[in-house]
Amino acid sequence: MKKFFALMAMLCLLMTGCGGDSSKSDGEKKLAEPTELHVAAAASLTDAMKELSAMYEKDNPDVKFVFNFGSSGALQQAIENGGETDLFFSAAQKQMDALEKSGNLADGTRKNLLRNEVVLIVPKVDAKPIKAFEDLTGDNIQRVALGEPKGVPVGQYSEEILTNLGILDAVKAKAVYGSDVRQVLSWVETGDADCGIVYATDAAVSDKVNVVAVAPETSHKPVIYPAAVIKDTKKLDAAKKFLDFVSSDAAKKVFEKYGFKVVG
Repeated sequence: MKKFFALMAMLCLLMTGCGGDSSKSDGEKKLAEPTELHVAAAASLTDAMKELSAMYEKDNPDVKFVFNFGSSGALQQAIENGGETDLFFSAAQKQMDALEKSGNLADGTRKNLLRNEVVLIVPKVDAKPIKAFEDLTGDNIQRVALGEPKGVPVGQYSEEILTNLGILDAVKAKAVYGSDVRQVLSWVETGDADCGIVYATDAAVSDKVNVVAVAPETSHKPVIYPAAVIKDTKKLDAAKKFLDFVSSDAAKKVFEKYGFKVVG
Protein backbone atom coordinates (compact mmCIF):
# COMPACT_ATOMS: atom_id res chain seq x y z
CA MET A 1 0.00 0.00 0.00
CA LYS A 2 2.86 2.39 0.90
CA LYS A 3 4.43 1.70 -2.50
CA PHE A 4 1.10 2.49 -4.17
CA PHE A 5 0.78 5.91 -2.47
CA ALA A 6 4.43 6.68 -3.22
CA LEU A 7 3.87 5.89 -6.88
CA MET A 8 0.76 8.11 -7.01
CA ALA A 9 2.67 10.96 -5.40
CA MET A 10 5.39 10.70 -8.03
CA LEU A 11 2.80 10.72 -10.82
CA CYS A 12 1.20 13.86 -9.38
CA LEU A 13 4.59 15.60 -9.25
CA LEU A 14 5.31 14.65 -12.84
CA MET A 15 1.92 15.90 -14.00
CA THR A 16 2.37 19.17 -12.10
CA GLY A 17 5.77 19.63 -13.67
CA CYS A 18 4.41 19.09 -17.18
CA GLY A 19 1.60 21.57 -16.53
CA GLY A 20 4.13 24.17 -15.38
CA ASP A 21 6.21 23.71 -18.53
CA SER A 22 3.10 24.08 -20.71
CA SER A 23 2.18 27.34 -18.99
CA LYS A 24 5.70 28.64 -19.45
CA SER A 25 5.64 27.64 -23.10
CA ASP A 26 2.40 29.60 -23.63
CA GLY A 27 3.95 32.60 -21.96
CA GLU A 28 7.04 32.37 -24.14
CA LYS A 29 4.86 32.18 -27.24
CA LYS A 30 3.06 35.35 -26.21
CA LEU A 31 6.35 37.14 -25.63
CA ALA A 32 7.58 35.99 -29.03
CA GLU A 33 4.67 37.61 -30.92
CA PRO A 34 6.09 40.45 -33.07
CA THR A 35 5.25 44.09 -32.53
CA GLU A 36 3.06 45.36 -35.35
CA LEU A 37 3.74 48.92 -36.42
CA HIS A 38 0.90 50.50 -38.38
CA VAL A 39 2.36 53.06 -40.79
CA ALA A 40 0.34 55.54 -42.84
CA ALA A 41 2.44 56.80 -45.74
CA ALA A 42 1.91 58.90 -48.84
CA ALA A 43 1.43 56.80 -51.98
CA SER A 44 4.62 58.22 -53.50
CA LEU A 45 6.60 56.52 -50.72
CA THR A 46 5.31 53.02 -51.52
CA ASP A 47 8.44 51.56 -53.09
CA ALA A 48 10.95 53.13 -50.72
CA MET A 49 8.95 52.19 -47.63
CA LYS A 50 8.55 48.57 -48.70
CA GLU A 51 12.31 48.25 -49.17
CA LEU A 52 13.11 50.03 -45.91
CA SER A 53 10.66 47.93 -43.90
CA ALA A 54 12.18 44.72 -45.31
CA MET A 55 15.65 45.95 -44.28
CA TYR A 56 14.42 46.83 -40.82
CA GLU A 57 12.58 43.56 -40.24
CA LYS A 58 15.73 41.63 -41.19
CA ASP A 59 17.63 43.22 -38.31
CA ASN A 60 14.58 43.46 -36.04
CA PRO A 61 12.61 40.21 -36.47
CA ASP A 62 10.40 41.15 -33.51
CA VAL A 63 8.83 43.98 -35.57
CA LYS A 64 6.34 43.64 -38.44
CA PHE A 65 4.82 46.43 -40.53
CA VAL A 66 1.24 47.06 -41.62
CA PHE A 67 1.17 49.82 -44.25
CA ASN A 68 -1.65 52.06 -45.36
CA PHE A 69 -0.58 53.88 -48.54
CA GLY A 70 -2.76 56.61 -50.02
CA SER A 71 -3.23 60.34 -50.39
CA SER A 72 -1.95 62.33 -47.43
CA GLY A 73 -5.35 63.98 -47.02
CA ALA A 74 -7.19 60.65 -46.77
CA LEU A 75 -4.58 59.33 -44.33
CA GLN A 76 -4.90 62.46 -42.20
CA GLN A 77 -8.67 61.98 -41.99
CA ALA A 78 -8.28 58.31 -41.07
CA ILE A 79 -5.94 59.24 -38.21
CA GLU A 80 -8.31 61.95 -36.97
CA ASN A 81 -11.17 59.43 -37.06
CA GLY A 82 -9.26 57.04 -34.82
CA GLY A 83 -7.79 54.65 -37.38
CA GLU A 84 -4.97 52.57 -35.90
CA THR A 85 -1.74 54.37 -36.83
CA ASP A 86 1.64 54.50 -35.11
CA LEU A 87 3.55 56.65 -37.62
CA PHE A 88 2.57 59.05 -40.39
CA PHE A 89 4.67 60.00 -43.41
CA SER A 90 3.05 62.85 -45.32
CA ALA A 91 3.84 64.24 -48.78
CA ALA A 92 3.13 67.80 -47.60
CA GLN A 93 3.22 69.99 -44.52
CA LYS A 94 -0.48 70.86 -44.70
CA GLN A 95 -1.74 67.49 -43.45
CA MET A 96 0.91 67.21 -40.75
CA ASP A 97 0.16 70.77 -39.61
CA ALA A 98 -3.51 69.83 -39.22
CA LEU A 99 -2.66 66.77 -37.12
CA GLU A 100 -0.32 68.79 -34.94
CA LYS A 101 -2.97 71.46 -34.42
CA SER A 102 -5.52 68.83 -33.38
CA GLY A 103 -3.08 67.28 -30.90
CA ASN A 104 -2.57 64.02 -32.75
CA LEU A 105 1.25 64.01 -32.84
CA ALA A 106 3.54 62.65 -30.14
CA ASP A 107 5.55 65.52 -28.66
CA GLY A 108 8.97 66.09 -30.15
CA THR A 109 8.72 63.44 -32.88
CA ARG A 110 7.87 65.54 -35.95
CA LYS A 111 10.71 66.00 -38.42
CA ASN A 112 11.17 67.06 -42.03
CA LEU A 113 12.50 64.00 -43.81
CA LEU A 114 12.58 64.36 -47.60
CA ARG A 115 12.34 66.70 -50.59
CA ASN A 116 10.81 65.95 -53.98
CA GLU A 117 10.18 67.65 -57.32
CA VAL A 118 7.02 68.04 -59.39
CA VAL A 119 7.22 66.97 -63.03
CA LEU A 120 5.10 66.79 -66.17
CA ILE A 121 4.94 63.33 -67.75
CA VAL A 122 3.64 61.82 -70.99
CA PRO A 123 3.19 58.20 -72.12
CA LYS A 124 6.33 56.65 -73.58
CA VAL A 125 4.26 55.35 -76.50
CA ASP A 126 2.17 57.56 -78.81
CA ALA A 127 2.84 60.72 -76.81
CA LYS A 128 1.50 64.02 -78.01
CA PRO A 129 3.98 66.85 -78.66
CA ILE A 130 4.23 68.27 -75.14
CA LYS A 131 7.47 69.88 -74.03
CA ALA A 132 6.39 72.34 -71.34
CA PHE A 133 3.56 73.01 -68.88
CA GLU A 134 2.33 75.83 -71.14
CA ASP A 135 1.65 73.25 -73.89
CA LEU A 136 -1.26 71.88 -71.82
CA THR A 137 -3.48 74.66 -73.17
CA GLY A 138 -3.14 73.38 -76.75
CA ASP A 139 -6.25 72.17 -78.59
CA ASN A 140 -4.60 68.77 -79.19
CA ILE A 141 -4.47 68.06 -75.43
CA GLN A 142 -7.76 66.61 -74.22
CA ARG A 143 -7.11 64.88 -70.85
CA VAL A 144 -4.68 66.09 -68.19
CA ALA A 145 -4.32 63.83 -65.15
CA LEU A 146 -4.00 65.67 -61.82
CA GLY A 147 -4.24 64.73 -58.18
CA GLU A 148 -7.51 65.71 -56.52
CA PRO A 149 -6.49 69.03 -54.93
CA LYS A 150 -8.56 68.82 -51.74
CA GLY A 151 -6.72 65.84 -50.31
CA VAL A 152 -3.85 64.94 -52.63
CA PRO A 153 -0.71 67.05 -52.11
CA VAL A 154 0.55 66.64 -55.67
CA GLY A 155 -2.81 68.02 -56.81
CA GLN A 156 -2.32 71.03 -54.53
CA TYR A 157 1.17 71.62 -55.90
CA SER A 158 -0.16 71.22 -59.45
CA GLU A 159 -2.81 73.89 -58.99
CA GLU A 160 -0.22 76.21 -57.46
CA ILE A 161 2.09 75.69 -60.44
CA LEU A 162 -0.65 76.16 -63.01
CA THR A 163 -1.91 79.26 -61.21
CA ASN A 164 1.55 80.84 -61.18
CA LEU A 165 1.91 80.05 -64.89
CA GLY A 166 -1.49 81.66 -65.57
CA ILE A 167 -3.04 78.55 -67.15
CA LEU A 168 -5.07 76.95 -64.34
CA ASP A 169 -8.54 77.67 -65.75
CA ALA A 170 -7.61 76.39 -69.22
CA VAL A 171 -6.14 73.17 -67.81
CA LYS A 172 -8.98 72.53 -65.31
CA ALA A 173 -11.38 72.24 -68.25
CA LYS A 174 -9.38 69.17 -69.38
CA ALA A 175 -8.51 67.74 -65.98
CA VAL A 176 -9.25 64.24 -64.71
CA TYR A 177 -8.60 63.89 -61.00
CA GLY A 178 -6.94 60.90 -59.34
CA SER A 179 -7.39 59.79 -55.73
CA ASP A 180 -3.61 59.72 -55.24
CA VAL A 181 -0.43 60.29 -57.22
CA ARG A 182 -0.12 56.63 -58.26
CA GLN A 183 -3.52 56.77 -59.95
CA VAL A 184 -2.37 59.82 -61.91
CA LEU A 185 0.76 57.91 -62.94
CA SER A 186 -1.31 54.89 -63.99
CA TRP A 187 -3.60 56.92 -66.23
CA VAL A 188 -0.62 58.35 -68.11
CA GLU A 189 1.06 54.93 -68.36
CA THR A 190 -2.02 53.43 -70.01
CA GLY A 191 -2.67 56.41 -72.28
CA ASP A 192 -5.97 57.16 -70.57
CA ALA A 193 -4.58 60.68 -70.12
CA ASP A 194 -2.44 62.65 -72.56
CA CYS A 195 -0.19 63.78 -69.74
CA GLY A 196 -0.09 64.18 -65.98
CA ILE A 197 1.62 65.96 -63.13
CA VAL A 198 3.34 63.74 -60.57
CA TYR A 199 6.40 63.68 -58.34
CA ALA A 200 9.80 63.01 -59.90
CA THR A 201 10.08 59.87 -57.76
CA ASP A 202 6.87 58.39 -59.18
CA ALA A 203 8.05 58.98 -62.73
CA ALA A 204 11.38 57.36 -61.85
CA VAL A 205 9.82 53.99 -60.92
CA SER A 206 7.89 53.71 -64.21
CA ASP A 207 9.30 52.54 -67.55
CA LYS A 208 6.11 53.59 -69.33
CA VAL A 209 6.37 57.39 -69.06
CA ASN A 210 8.77 60.15 -69.97
CA VAL A 211 9.41 63.35 -68.03
CA VAL A 212 9.09 66.33 -70.38
CA ALA A 213 9.36 69.20 -67.88
CA VAL A 214 10.27 69.92 -64.27
CA ALA A 215 8.21 72.58 -62.50
CA PRO A 216 10.27 75.69 -61.70
CA GLU A 217 11.07 75.89 -57.98
CA THR A 218 9.62 79.40 -57.88
CA SER A 219 6.25 78.14 -59.12
CA HIS A 220 5.30 76.24 -55.96
CA LYS A 221 6.10 75.73 -52.30
CA PRO A 222 8.98 73.35 -51.57
CA VAL A 223 7.83 69.72 -51.64
CA ILE A 224 8.79 68.61 -48.14
CA TYR A 225 7.82 65.25 -46.63
CA PRO A 226 7.41 65.42 -42.83
CA ALA A 227 7.12 62.38 -40.57
CA ALA A 228 5.93 61.92 -36.98
CA VAL A 229 4.79 59.40 -34.40
CA ILE A 230 1.06 59.48 -33.62
CA LYS A 231 0.21 60.44 -30.04
CA ASP A 232 -2.20 57.57 -29.38
CA THR A 233 0.30 54.86 -30.30
CA LYS A 234 0.74 52.07 -27.76
CA LYS A 235 4.16 51.30 -29.25
CA LEU A 236 5.92 54.61 -28.71
CA ASP A 237 9.45 53.25 -28.29
CA ALA A 238 9.20 50.97 -31.33
CA ALA A 239 7.74 53.79 -33.45
CA LYS A 240 10.50 56.20 -32.39
CA LYS A 241 13.14 53.59 -33.16
CA PHE A 242 11.85 53.13 -36.72
CA LEU A 243 11.64 56.89 -37.20
CA ASP A 244 15.30 57.12 -36.19
CA PHE A 245 16.11 54.35 -38.67
CA VAL A 246 14.54 56.16 -41.65
CA SER A 247 16.80 59.10 -40.83
CA SER A 248 19.94 56.93 -40.89
CA ASP A 249 22.65 56.81 -43.57
CA ALA A 250 21.45 53.36 -44.68
CA ALA A 251 17.90 54.66 -45.21
CA LYS A 252 19.23 57.76 -46.96
CA LYS A 253 20.76 55.57 -49.68
CA VAL A 254 17.40 53.87 -50.26
CA PHE A 255 15.50 57.16 -50.51
CA GLU A 256 18.08 58.56 -52.91
CA LYS A 257 17.83 55.40 -55.03
CA TYR A 258 14.15 56.26 -55.60
CA GLY A 259 14.92 59.89 -56.43
CA PHE A 260 14.19 61.59 -53.10
CA LYS A 261 16.47 64.21 -51.64
CA VAL A 262 17.06 63.77 -47.91
CA VAL A 263 16.58 66.88 -45.78
CA GLY A 264 19.56 67.78 -43.60
